[in-house]
Amino acid sequence: MGKIVIDGKRLVYQRKDELTVIEPYGANCLRCRSTRNGKLLEENWTVQPPVTEDACVITGDASKATIQNGIVSATIEAGQIWYGGIITFYRYGKQILHSRFEGDYSNRNQHVEGDHYRIQVIFDANEGEHFYGLGQEQVDLFDRKGSTCQIIHYNTKSTIPVIYSSLGYGFFWNNPAPGRCETTRNHTMFVADSAYQADYFIYAGDTPADVMKIYCDLTGYAPEFPRWAAGFWQCKLRYESQEDLLSTAREYKKRGIPIDAIVIDYFHWTEQGEWKFDPKYWPDPKAMVEELKEMGIELVVSIWPTINPKSENYLEMSEGNMLIRTENGQYGTFDFYGQQTFIDVTNPDTREFVWGKVKENYYNYGIKTFWLDEAEPEVHPQQPSHLKYHLGNGAQVAQLYPYYYAKTFYDGLKAEGEQPISLTRAAYPGSQKYGAIVWNGDIPSTFEALKMSIKSGLSMGMCGIPWWNSDIGGFLFGDIESDYFRELIVRWFQFGVFCPVMRLHGARKKQSDYVPRHPGIIEPSGGDNEIWRFGDDNYPVLKSLIELRERLKDYTCKYMDEASRTGAPIMRPMFWEYPDDKECYLLEDQYFYGKDIIFAPIYRQGEVEREVYLPKGNWINALTKEKISGGKTILCKAKLNEFIAFVREGSDVLSCFTE
Repeated sequence: MGKIVIDGKRLVYQRKDELTVIEPYGANCLRCRSTRNGKLLEENWTVQPPVTEDACVITGDASKATIQNGIVSATIEAGQIWYGGIITFYRYGKQILHSRFEGDYSNRNQHVEGDHYRIQVIFDANEGEHFYGLGQEQVDLFDRKGSTCQIIHYNTKSTIPVIYSSLGYGFFWNNPAPGRCETTRNHTMFVADSAYQADYFIYAGDTPADVMKIYCDLTGYAPEFPRWAAGFWQCKLRYESQEDLLSTAREYKKRGIPIDAIVIDYFHWTEQGEWKFDPKYWPDPKAMVEELKEMGIELVVSIWPTINPKSENYLEMSEGNMLIRTENGQYGTFDFYGQQTFIDVTNPDTREFVWGKVKENYYNYGIKTFWLDEAEPEVHPQQPSHLKYHLGNGAQVAQLYPYYYAKTFYDGLKAEGEQPISLTRAAYPGSQKYGAIVWNGDIPSTFEALKMSIKSGLSMGMCGIPWWNSDIGGFLFGDIESDYFRELIVRWFQFGVFCPVMRLHGARKKQSDYVPRHPGIIEPSGGDNEIWRFGDDNYPVLKSLIELRERLKDYTCKYMDEASRTGAPIMRPMFWEYPDDKECYLLEDQYFYGKDIIFAPIYRQGEVEREVYLPKGNWINALTKEKISGGKTILCKAKLNEFIAFVREGSDVLSCFTE
């Protein structure tokens, strides 16, 4: 049956093949670790030391004991010989999680190799509970109850193993191994495919904001958000040359369209793994940066972590173990213009080496913002156990890659006294503290993808990632001459206004009169992607939306500052502001932008009306200025050149909606 021991502030349960420890970790938070090994691993991964004092009290005996830390408590009961101890977690004395047995302990912790096991942690399902979080992927879900999720990164999927429960608690699976999460009707289960131990945090509060603050105490807060980043970003696949990019920036300024950033996408370099401009197409980066700055435009440059033997840096990095290696010796892990491998950013030597190249070839020209593409990284075939990182085998640590990729640039820029932000395609718990603006990858240009993007943004906000965006218009297969896309781009622009970052991007289909700008160039551009390219009727509509975003800049920055202090996302689910309103937990396609704006996007082709739920209080229609009492669902109309937004009565932000 095993026995329970009270060890200072730790509750210890031990039996054959099992050692479990529950202990406080700051206020209203408990950490549970369990292993089949003889001792626990003292590895926090991305978790920071506690920033608040615990209020730990332990009572009980060798057969049953309880540890209480503020409003959170856990009880261990020594179990029967086949099953092990039973753990129950409580919030304010009410049960929230109860360990469940599906097979004996050895079945839940199957040996993989060495001292690593396939680990499962299973709890009973709670009737009526809702779950939010788990990062982003192309699924039509915000509430994850009744679903499953693979814990792995790939293009369009960034798994952050964190959930918020409608019962008022958070669960953080502190394990960087690929695996699986099931939040189904029969159980809640987290699985690590290969790990030394189970490691998770349970924390609770009175509101979603309270719970989020504890999570950010654990993993960190986003830094200060630069004001320019709250404006409009222009991007496409891709500007092939310095003159192409500058001519676009000049045209935006000539037309009087607010623009704060413009992006140089991939393959502007000499070779993958050289991190410098190709002088044939980018002859004077310093002059380019200076002209853009005179126009008030920030330059953002794409960085890839790929490298191959043609790179001038390959031999030094390979011999210095600064590259991801394979357990069987081959270097190729991604076939893209030749076999590539990826730099190993989990190695501090790699981070120092790569930042040195970036500093020399970009930062010294005045470029301070980077687009960290391929951040998962995009390995094919996707077999984590075949990869060898500085921190260990990929089966145990692969999920950490985007965290250290963002850290590489954050540390380098911070050392230069800069205010770091980076656009990145994947994230892990803690990425937010390194200034990661995450986007949801290469999604298609469809209304279905727009709908899923709404839910992705809300999910990422509930995972402590307040800086998020999607490619306005989607990335793949957009035909800018089609009626379908021209409707889609307007609806997506409306959504983009009320996203943390507003960025236009996409690999558009080349239009019928397209003429190659640089015949023979590696990875030629897609079709045009500037707002005057999407039809004469759309142009004034899109311009007015960018102008609205500019007027909202103070409001956006206000809530970005709040995110840096408290972890509160600016793109908030309805229950964030109204946690006692049960209806708000069922709403997946409308949300708060900050505290005072409710935005209800239209995301179906041909749709010009939809239902909107207004919680209690008085709300002002942002466009018509009509006052409506809340606590009910109403039908709202919005032609293509209109959107649906409501402002809390008395808020100053209403003036932003008047041109």
